Amino acid sequence: MATPVRTRRGGPATSRPASRRSHGEGPFRYAATGAGIVLLGIMAAIAAFLVAEAIPALQANEGNFFTELTWDPNGSQVFGIAALAFGTVISSAIALVIATPIAVGVALFISHYAPRRLAGPLGYLVDLLAAVPSVIYGLWGVVFLVPLLKTPSQWLNENLGWFPLFAGEGAVGGKTMLAGGIVLAIMILPIIAAISREVFLQAPKMNEEAALALGATRWEMIRMAVLPFGRPGVISAAMLGLGRAMGETIAVALIFPATFDITLEILTPHANSIAANIANGYGEATPIGRGALIASGLVLFVITLLVNMGARMVIARRKEYGRAGS
Repeated sequence: MATPVRTRRGGPATSRPASRRSHGEGPFRYAATGAGIVLLGIMAAIAAFLVAEAIPALQANEGNFFTELTWDPNGSQVFGIAALAFGTVISSAIALVIATPIAVGVALFISHYAPRRLAGPLGYLVDLLAAVPSVIYGLWGVVFLVPLLKTPSQWLNENLGWFPLFAGEGAVGGKTMLAGGIVLAIMILPIIAAISREVFLQAPKMNEEAALALGATRWEMIRMAVLPFGRPGVISAAMLGLGRAMGETIAVALIFPATFDITLEILTPHANSIAANIANGYGEATPIGRGALIASGLVLFVITLLVNMGARMVIARRKEYGRAGS
C-alpha cells in the first residue's frame, strides 16, 4: 500500500510501493557485480599475458633478472631489472614528495580560502592541467627545465654534497633524476589537487562551524575539522598520483639519459625507469628483447599493484582509528 508523506513544500505526496522500488534493485546489483567481475577478469588477463610473454625471455636470460645491472637482451642476452626498478621508485618518490604538499595547499586554498569568484576558475585551471599531454611536459622539461636546473644543481652539490642525494663527482646537472622527478611532480600535481579539493569540500560543515564558534582560527578549524576528515582521500589521491608517475613513459623517456646504474645521486646524469626503457627499446628489440621488456612491464605491474594495496591498507587503518576516536 502506498504511504502518504509530506513534500518539502508541505503538500501531500505518495511514495512508490516497496515492491515497485525493488524492481530496479536486482538488475542494478547484477550489473554492478558483473562490472566488478569484468574488471577483475581484465586485470587477470593482463597479468596472464605479461607472464606468458615474459617466460621465454626469462628462460633465455644468462644473468640474474633481479640483480643484474646490464640490459642487453638483443646481444648477450643478459638483462636485469634492478636499475630500472630503482629509478622508477626513486623518481616517483621525488615527484610525490614535491607534489603532495603543494597539491594539498592548492586544494585547501580553493576550498576554504579563495573567494568564490576566484575558486571556480582556479579549480577549472587545475583540472585543465591534468589534460595536458605528457609529451608537452617532457618537451618543456628538456628545453626549459634541464638547462635551468644546472646552476642550482651545482650549488646544491657544492654546499650540500655531504648528503648522499646531492653528492656526486664530475658532471652535475642536465638530464638527472631530479629533473625527471620535478617534471613528474608537475604532472601528478593536478590529479592530487583535484581529488583533495573535492574531499575537503565534503568535510562536515557542522564541524567547521562548531570549531569557528568555539573561537578557532580558520587554520585551526582546518587542522581540527577538515584535515582529519580528508586524510584518507588525500592518501588515495597521492597513491593515484604515484601510480601515474610510475607508469609515465614519454616525459621521462625524453629526460632520463637511459643509464643502468643504481645511485642515490639525483644531481648526476644517472637515471632510467621501466616505462622509459620500454619506450626507448621496443621498436628495435628482437623477440627475446621484446620478451625482456614485457618482463619489465610485469615488474612494473606488480609494483603498482603492491603500492595500491598498501594504500588501501593505510586508508582502512585510518578509518578504524577514526571510528575508535568517535
